[in-house]
Amino acid sequence: MESTGLSDTLRQLMEARGLTQAGLIQQAAAMGYSLGKSQVSQYVSGKVLPRRDAMEVLAQVLGVEADVLAAACEGGRDEGRGQERTAGMGQIKKSRKLDNVLYDVRGPVVEEAERMERAGASILKLNIGNPAPFGFRAPDEVVFDMADQLVDCEGYSSSKGLFSARKAIMQYSQIKGIPSVTIDDVYTGNGVSELINLCMSALLDSGDEVLVPSPDYPLWTACVTLAGGTPVHYVCDEEAGWYPDMDDIRSKITRRTKALVIINPNNPTGAVYPREVLQQLVDIAREFDLAVFSDEIYDRLCMDGCEHISIASMAPDLFCVTFSGLSKSHMVAGYRVGWMVLSGNKARARDYILGLNMLCNMRMCSNVPGQSIVQTSLWGHQSVNDYIVPGGRIYDQRNFVYEALNAIPGVSAVKPSAAFYIFPKLDVRRFNITDDERFAFDLLHETKILVVPGRGFNWAKPDHFRVVYLPRIEDLSVAVRKLEAFLAHYRQ
Repeated sequence: MESTGLSDTLRQLMEARGLTQAGLIQQAAAMGYSLGKSQVSQYVSGKVLPRRDAMEVLAQVLGVEADVLAAACEGGRDEGRGQERTAGMGQIKKSRKLDNVLYDVRGPVVEEAERMERAGASILKLNIGNPAPFGFRAPDEVVFDMADQLVDCEGYSSSKGLFSARKAIMQYSQIKGIPSVTIDDVYTGNGVSELINLCMSALLDSGDEVLVPSPDYPLWTACVTLAGGTPVHYVCDEEAGWYPDMDDIRSKITRRTKALVIINPNNPTGAVYPREVLQQLVDIAREFDLAVFSDEIYDRLCMDGCEHISIASMAPDLFCVTFSGLSKSHMVAGYRVGWMVLSGNKARARDYILGLNMLCNMRMCSNVPGQSIVQTSLWGHQSVNDYIVPGGRIYDQRNFVYEALNAIPGVSAVKPSAAFYIFPKLDVRRFNITDDERFAFDLLHETKILVVPGRGFNWAKPDHFRVVYLPRIEDLSVAVRKLEAFLAHYRQ
């Protein structure tokens, strides 16, 4: 075997042993070693060189001496970085905290799509919930308000945010039935993403566990991991409309479990949890004394008459943190306007809240021009309501893609009740699929359609992928026809 770099060497060894990346990770786990999905993906793609300890694990799983892989690392050019390996020059390594972190919504498949675009390809991007590129516009009054107030937004606000923004969010929370919310319980952020990071950093010590849904929005798993905690994934059951499996949640609670994460409406499935499901989650959190973190960024995008209920409204005795924002409901993802609201039993979280305040002070404040439009956005005309009823773009595009995907042999999907996403299932036996990332790469290369494989949402099986249905029906129709033609002959 020629030493043509670590990436080629790994691929050859894996192929010789019939191993996919997932299989490599599973074999390592069976031998008592932990390798992360993102970690292995980056080794195989040649983007990152493993540390010596990781190299020894890879060598043992692949049945070779570690020196074989070390020699491959030293052989020629490090293709992933495009830089000559100079003798004696130390490599600047990423933190080991990132070894088990992935964010495949913007991961390896997306990077390949960007490479193809630079080479002149036209890619239909069904990977990210970013409304603006698909022709969704912010309400005129929102844009006007920001422009009118811009000269007054040049300085920092208080670390929690502008009074007007927080007052509007407090009132919105009261209408949602969230109890005991004062203006001091409201924090603005540069999108919900920043606030999730702050919350987990303030909460977790090494080894603490957080229950996170599977599939999930992957930032939750990443932030738990980066904060030193351990994400423990509970299953959402596709056969039950993607509702959480309560028995699975209970089976995974230990003395180290500190919190329960809920994503409702759910990304990537579009499920909206009814009151009886939320009550069961409240009962579990109450029984095991868990804090509740509820990501509700899509609460104003429910369809078919579904009622969105904030779980905090049902749990006045529990400490709850509820997240929302304007990115999706007002089509202003680039403005980075998010917030979180603390409610319930705040007395037992007094020390935690001090930590939150410290971290919020350290980042100074969130985007002040973005905060300036919260009041108008929440209490002005809700243009999003025109999108989520029959004849509205989101409603009609959801219906089209749901019906079109289910018409493809070997594909099935649960109808989403909210948000921009559908999470179809592939018949892995029909298509012989063992690696969903490879499926996404193959689909991209042949059809120039970009999707995110299920593993990007911490879904353990290689049988799902997420589709964003923000493009117009004409574009979705082209995408589905190409997908059907691709699957007609595709076998891994």
